[in-house]
Amino acid sequence: MKRFISIGECMLELSAQGDLWRMNVAGDTFNTAWYARRLLPPDWEVGYVTRLGRDSFSDRMAGFLAESGIVPLLTRHPTRGVGLYAIELRDGERSFAYWRDSSAARTLADDEEPLASALPGADAVHVSGITLAILPPAGRDRLIAALTGAQGLTVLDPNLRLRLWESADTARTVLMRAARAVQVALPSFEDEAALFGDGTPDVTLRRYLGAGAREVVVKNGGGEILAAAGASQIRLTLPRVTPVDTTGAGDSFNAGYLAARLQGAGLEDAVRCAHALASRVVLWPGALLPPEAFPAAPGFIP
Repeated sequence: MKRFISIGECMLELSAQGDLWRMNVAGDTFNTAWYARRLLPPDWEVGYVTRLGRDSFSDRMAGFLAESGIVPLLTRHPTRGVGLYAIELRDGERSFAYWRDSSAARTLADDEEPLASALPGADAVHVSGITLAILPPAGRDRLIAALTGAQGLTVLDPNLRLRLWESADTARTVLMRAARAVQVALPSFEDEAALFGDGTPDVTLRRYLGAGAREVVVKNGGGEILAAAGASQIRLTLPRVTPVDTTGAGDSFNAGYLAARLQGAGLEDAVRCAHALASRVVLWPGALLPPEAFPAAPGFIP
């Protein structure tokens, strides 16, 4: 059994449905795990490392993970609960309101045991900038050390939410430390331009390759996608769709790309698979596609 492990915060998601609000379960690294479970074959186990509370909402979230075919790799905090966020949309673009300051997931790396028990033997380990942002400095150090020592493929989506960081300088420092610890980086040009001042996606690509990542894909929100792996480098401009809701676009792109690469796809085919899935996701509200929107056959997205 091969293992894909994602690490981060799973939250309750409120999305507007007219005058009512619908509650779902979502979170960037969880979304990637959810899509990876649907794209990877049965001989892959998909696990999710997080920390929940002991309340009924935490129990419901643990149940949802299991129902989704994801192995919940959980610890429980005695007093904290799960985080909550609400999505508001305007012309398909999102704005967020968060209630997560006291979430149990902020303590997921307070000690080494959860990571030490989950990561050995993993074939792929995926984290995000949000995972790092919610942790205290000591927790960030433990997580980066765990990535450095992991034997499988290690993956970082820098996924910038600047309000979660103490400062832009801290975000830059920690994200580049993490980039030096992983083998694959999946940055978004819009985020990198905002945080590092990148003028073009080429600058983003060079920075992550220079940090030591052996494989980099620069997502670009409907623009030209740059990707490099070893001596191969490609540029692709793929068909753009008009989004209904961009929630989960980057997360599903990550899953499509990683699932394809882990099953032996080449660089261009993996990027095309990732783009096709993300293009489908943005046509539906919320981060997770309903069953009727997913392909009938498991595996690569056509």
